Amino acid sequence: MEAVVVGNITLDVLCYPVEEVPRYESIAFDHSVVSPGGCGSNVAVGLSSLGVPTALVGWIGNDTAAGLITHTWDLVGLDYRYVHQDSKLPTAVSVGLIDKQSQPRFIHTPGANSLLSENDLKVLELSEQGVRAIHVAGYFVLPGLLNDRLKEPLYEAKSQGIFTSLDVVRSPNMDQPQYLWPLMPYLDIFMCNAYEASHLSGKNDPIEAASKLRTYGANRKGVLRRCSCDCSCHTSNENKVTLRYRSINAHN
Repeated sequence: MEAVVVGNITLDVLCYPVEEVPRYESIAFDHSVVSPGGCGSNVAVGLSSLGVPTALVGWIGNDTAAGLITHTWDLVGLDYRYVHQDSKLPTAVSVGLIDKQSQPRFIHTPGANSLLSENDLKVLELSEQGVRAIHVAGYFVLPGLLNDRLKEPLYEAKSQGIFTSLDVVRSPNMDQPQYLWPLMPYLDIFMCNAYEASHLSGKNDPIEAASKLRTYGANRKGVLRRCSCDCSCHTSNENKVTLRYRSINAHN
């Protein structure tokens, strides 16, 4: 394998369109999608679909939702030997209510994701298997990683020459980022969107926010997604590169 993703795993149930949710009445919608979701699974499925040998580290329950998720993983050839199953906690589920402007509202239960910890990241074993990159996906929705211990496997990864990256994902836990900052020196790339950058840095201007976040020590660059059409990369030597998305045919 070449890449390892550590992160949350959910079964997503997306409902469209849903404009209002009355308190005591049922609602109808036109379309629904049931698929694997969660930052960790999404990144791992994407990499596997693009032909990158990828393994996922995480937790699911021993239930029907888990079976639906692993079916998709099998289709794309994702290695999930490091995904553990728990017999007590359910697989996480997110219900997305999406309006006609494509803006979602999520109802979410974390389920077995709460069991993920730094102990699940076996860096030496992964290094011996030739892993070149480790990505931590959805950091702020992983309660078992919101402590001062994740820096140890990240340090070990850097000492093994493994490329490291992390994305934060919007969450109320961003109000207490004290455990994120010690991780930054052990990251090659730190990723967030414009809202997350502003919230974490206290700076409204994206450039100022990126500069402030770089002071915490991300080694090579920070990637800041500014809008639906582009993102910018801010490097340690004050360079900024804007990357435009190009239209592609969706894989699935």
